[in-house]
Amino acid sequence: MVKIFCVNTQTSKTFPEGTTLMEMLPEFDFEQPFPILSAKVNNVSQGLKYRAFNSRQVEFLDYRSYTGRSVYCNSLCFLLCKATEDVFPKSKVTIRRPISKGYFITIDKGDGTEFAQPDLERIQQRMQELVELNLPFRRMEVRLEEAIGLFRSLGYEDKVKLLQTSNDVYVNYYTLDDTPDYYFDVLLSSTGYLKVWKLTMYRSGLLLRVPDRHHPDQLAPFTEQPKTFEVFSENLQWNKIMGLENVGDVNLACAQGEAGDLIKVAEALQEKKIVQIAEEIDRRVHLKNPVRIVLITGPSSSGKSTICKRLSIQLKACGLHPVSFSTDDYFVNRLDTPKLPDGSYDFDNFETVDHEALQEDILKLLDGQEVEVPEYNFVTGIREMNGKKLKLDEGTVLLVEGIHALNPRLTDKVPASAKYKIFINTITSISLDDHNCIPTSDNRLLRRILRDFNKGAFTARESISNWPNVRRAEVKWIYPFQENADVLFNSTYILEFAVLRAHAERILMTIPKNCPEYSDAHRLLKFLNYFTPVSDKEIPATSLIRTFIGGSSL
Repeated sequence: MVKIFCVNTQTSKTFPEGTTLMEMLPEFDFEQPFPILSAKVNNVSQGLKYRAFNSRQVEFLDYRSYTGRSVYCNSLCFLLCKATEDVFPKSKVTIRRPISKGYFITIDKGDGTEFAQPDLERIQQRMQELVELNLPFRRMEVRLEEAIGLFRSLGYEDKVKLLQTSNDVYVNYYTLDDTPDYYFDVLLSSTGYLKVWKLTMYRSGLLLRVPDRHHPDQLAPFTEQPKTFEVFSENLQWNKIMGLENVGDVNLACAQGEAGDLIKVAEALQEKKIVQIAEEIDRRVHLKNPVRIVLITGPSSSGKSTICKRLSIQLKACGLHPVSFSTDDYFVNRLDTPKLPDGSYDFDNFETVDHEALQEDILKLLDGQEVEVPEYNFVTGIREMNGKKLKLDEGTVLLVEGIHALNPRLTDKVPASAKYKIFINTITSISLDDHNCIPTSDNRLLRRILRDFNKGAFTARESISNWPNVRRAEVKWIYPFQENADVLFNSTYILEFAVLRAHAERILMTIPKNCPEYSDAHRLLKFLNYFTPVSDKEIPATSLIRTFIGGSSL
């Protein structure tokens, strides 16, 4: 017998050895407004077919959890791939990235004809049939060489490259009916769980829409993101030119000694984009209704401060005189900070910024007045006046950086023509393989863990624990204004995960296995293991990556 402690009920029960989580579930009585999709066993993600042969701690999860959503969406992607293969046996499905509350997907039917609405309807019908059949997703554990041979025989060179650069002895893959596929995370028990989804034509491909994270019985509301899609497409095109569409391609390039060149090209591409933005600002500064203020925002760890500094340098190269401050300096005193329901401070709330005082100072600056701007003391939690004075002379551009910089309420009295808005994000265009895209938020979470740790601000465990609050605040206060920007800047770096690996692994390993945060640490460690590590010795001191790994000159 094994003893199982259920986190959901805070109770323990005994079961025969080898009992599955699915068989245990009915024995624990707790509220289940939505279907249980997976579980954390000793803080590691597992499917409901997991068998317990030793005593374990189990937390059952539905779609509202990050793990539950990942399991559901990966299974849904497999369902799409299986249905497409059934309808078009020679087809190729490429799952590009999450966008517009769904997944952007391209399908090559393999017969030389263009994909059209009738093709979509046939695939959608087949997907529904597979759901009604309630077919099981079966996990297979085999030696690495056997998996490579299988996927090579099927023509899945993307998976072959990924697995060839792995250092595992055994790997898992899944089958649905007679179709094998490889997925980073665990999958659902069967197709019958996949009740909520929709397939639609979208731009140059399709959009696989998924359930709403708060209301899993409904589709997530569609959100058009044309500028985000444009930036993603630009990066995707560059990846194709370089022959680096997936992680396996990058690993092989690094193994062939090309890492140094890839670093130089990545830096050059980012600097080229910053130069283009600076030149556009310079052009607008000399219009009849000139730009006077540049607003820079983005989610946590997107690189706002570093890009602001690098943009300042390029504006100087254009003959302009940039001056800058952060909206953080206008934080209300800590005692006046809004609070979350649990009583902790809500530092991401718009009301955390004294926006009235900030806008008043901006208007005075635009009127030619000299203004003493505050500096926030993060140690004492008090806004201080330390004699920092600003004045906008001819050729001077004001740069305002902060998470609320694009919120219309922050500068609603400033003429629209006087503002140039920049949104910085991490739009990851490279994928693990054709069916496994990389979550953009993981990119930023790793950055934040490293930055917090290197600054001595928070432990890795604390950074992970606070991440859900950060993400909720971004969805509410930052992302709604993304498409209002004049330009979107993608701060991702094609070798970023390869460079971060050496820095992040040792920090993530400090998180104890008996705490909830270990679940994310384990997932991130497993994810980083796919990347061939690259030394940071060729990363320049002005690189955005240096902000997070240390050694920045900015």
